[in-house]
Amino acid sequence: MDKILVHGGYPLSGSIKISGSKNSALPIIAATLLTPDPCVLRRVPDLSDTNYMLQILMHLGAEVERASGTVTVKAEKVNSVAPYEVVRKMRASVCVLGPLLGRCKEATVSLPGGCVIGDRPIDLHLKGFEALGAAVRVENGNVKVFAPKLTGAVVNLQGKFGPTVLGTDNVMMAAVLAEGVTVIEGAATEPEVCDLADFLNKMGAKIEGAGTRRIIIEGVKELHGAEHDIIPDRIETGTFLVAGAICGRGITLHRVRPEHVISVTTALAQSGFNVATTANSISVSPNGAHTKPLELTTQPYPGFPTDMQAQMCALLATTEGTSVITEKVFPQRYMHVAELKRMGAQVEIEGATAVIQGVERLYGAPVMASDLRASAALVLAGLKADGVTEIRRVYHIDRGYEHLDEKLSELGAHIERVKE
Repeated sequence: MDKILVHGGYPLSGSIKISGSKNSALPIIAATLLTPDPCVLRRVPDLSDTNYMLQILMHLGAEVERASGTVTVKAEKVNSVAPYEVVRKMRASVCVLGPLLGRCKEATVSLPGGCVIGDRPIDLHLKGFEALGAAVRVENGNVKVFAPKLTGAVVNLQGKFGPTVLGTDNVMMAAVLAEGVTVIEGAATEPEVCDLADFLNKMGAKIEGAGTRRIIIEGVKELHGAEHDIIPDRIETGTFLVAGAICGRGITLHRVRPEHVISVTTALAQSGFNVATTANSISVSPNGAHTKPLELTTQPYPGFPTDMQAQMCALLATTEGTSVITEKVFPQRYMHVAELKRMGAQVEIEGATAVIQGVERLYGAPVMASDLRASAALVLAGLKADGVTEIRRVYHIDRGYEHLDEKLSELGAHIERVKE
């Protein structure tokens, strides 16, 4: 098992290219099951999560070829059963339910289990399938869905903490092959949902309204193959922006969509950093003045993303004054706080709110990653800290960041991956 050693105190400068979006790639890979024709996906990030998804497709009968960042999938024959040993490593594997139901009119997919950042049930996914005419059963840890035919319907996917992204994806993928018109109310508006809709439309689907709370899908009889470039990863973009803010002289990120990270760039500008954008690049640098504390509340897109909360905790830990972050999406998502406190951060959790008193410096320490974004926060804190930060369980990082340590090294970080 690997661990990462971060030698703190080295300023970052230069430029890197951002990878394709993990959260776009996973449902888009699943969507290739909707057609027997070949589909070509470019800029698929090399991550354990995308590799798991491709393994699931191969188990389901698809032929998969991968060459660098390009993936070709041909799902000529499809098996509609995905057992636990295939899906257990990744919650997003549940997004094969929609395309299997749409194409095969049935699917049996094992529940992949819980998540360290809190309970994220798929009730709304199943409610959507039932609205389309499917019978749904959950037994022995498996979800079974069956429908002689799918019929368009009005589906409301507004959940307790906001719209469900994967639920929107799943229902949209099932509805493209349903008879009639499906209207998804309370749909997630994330860029990744728009990216999936763009790909489905290239395959011959008729989807309007992606990116709004109301998506209209006119069912078609069949879909065909298509080619598609995955959008840039907005959370990787945000993470590197924070890296540039936390210890940068000035860094530039290329191959990005600035409009997807406005909430992050706005927060950094409010804290006192210089942020400049072009059509496909973002630069961040200190402005020579004292940085300012922030009050942030995570919200569904276009609000401040929950997937950037931990990274902002790392930045604000050494920002003079008192910062406050309130977590409205996953209120329990503060597993990283205990590890940051081991490094000298002063953070107190009050319900769903983190109160952060900025300190002058952090100190390197042995820490343990609990989830994907928490692990990134610990790396960022390590860049700022005095001494060496030793981060264990870095397989979390490899789930969602393509070559994070190598990209940070390109910017001047002293970071190494070693065997335990």
